[in-house]
Amino acid sequence: MGDVYIGTSGFDYPEWRGVFYPEELPRNEFLGFYAEHFNALELNFSYYTIPKASQLADMVKRSASRVKFSIKGNRQFTHEIAATEWQEAVKQYRSSLYPLANSGLLLDVLLQFPQSFHYTPDNRRYLADLFNAFGETPLIIEFRHIGWFNPRVYDELSRRNAGICLCDMPDISQLPSFFRLDTPNLVVGGRGYLRFHGRNSEQWYQSQNSRDRYEYLYKDEELKPYVSVLHDMAGKSKLVQVYFNNHAKGSAAVNALKMMILSEQKA
Repeated sequence: MGDVYIGTSGFDYPEWRGVFYPEELPRNEFLGFYAEHFNALELNFSYYTIPKASQLADMVKRSASRVKFSIKGNRQFTHEIAATEWQEAVKQYRSSLYPLANSGLLLDVLLQFPQSFHYTPDNRRYLADLFNAFGETPLIIEFRHIGWFNPRVYDELSRRNAGICLCDMPDISQLPSFFRLDTPNLVVGGRGYLRFHGRNSEQWYQSQNSRDRYEYLYKDEELKPYVSVLHDMAGKSKLVQVYFNNHAKGSAAVNALKMMILSEQKA
């Protein structure tokens, strides 16, 4: 039975005061408080800027090594790919991970590709080159175009000991939302990974503000079907990670806490 890690995507949100964090809690104590409630954290600031090793070392210290981390890959690897620059960026990024890797707290790097990243020969070749550049760094791939969900991709990811991310998100366009997949409890590379983005279909394409896109509070009835999913995935993997990205208004923390309670129940 694989280990189950549950947490949120990001933690440093002042608007979570009064919802998750105590009203008067200083911002520099957010992570320590978070670590008292969750066993894993998905860092996403690294998408916008390549982290410094000192930043990650500080997070290890502030969390008292009680939290394991998944960390999002930089946009230079997934959204703003420059043919002559991304390899050097990967080297810089990998070197920053040492505080997490050396302390045994790095679960993986999440590479989230946009919906425009289609299943094409050129993109498959780029992905292979990216895997080679990351070497032994454990990777999870989040595809946002349903064309990538096929046996050939699963086999190649498994061969490289990489996992695939399953997402609860609006069932629109070519998004591979969880319940439209043929193999919804998919485990690849010995690891299961679930991200909850919310079901705010009205704002998914309309808003340029990601906060609006991910503004959604899951009802208990929407989370309960995932209890059997988590148990099934944990039964056929080394570990399962679950993160809530619906961060607006503290919904991610509320839903993650609820999922922890539900996951302890029998399927």
